[in-house]
Amino acid sequence: MRDRAMRSYLRLTGVIFAIVTLGHALRLAFHWHVILAGWTVPMWLSWVAIVLAGSLSLWAFSLASRVRR
Repeated sequence: MRDRAMRSYLRLTGVIFAIVTLGHALRLAFHWHVILAGWTVPMWLSWVAIVLAGSLSLWAFSLASRVRR
């Protein structure tokens, strides 16, 4: 049961990070502007977020596949 819960957690984590990656990719594709508390978030920050969130997503899926069945 413990391995099954860990695998589910890792898959959910991978999906969440994949959604974040997709959101940043869409922001770049459609040139959406984001303003947080009066600060305009630069577009280059989405490139960084794509690399980080995409890496975390792939890592989570990789770990999920290694958990015993």
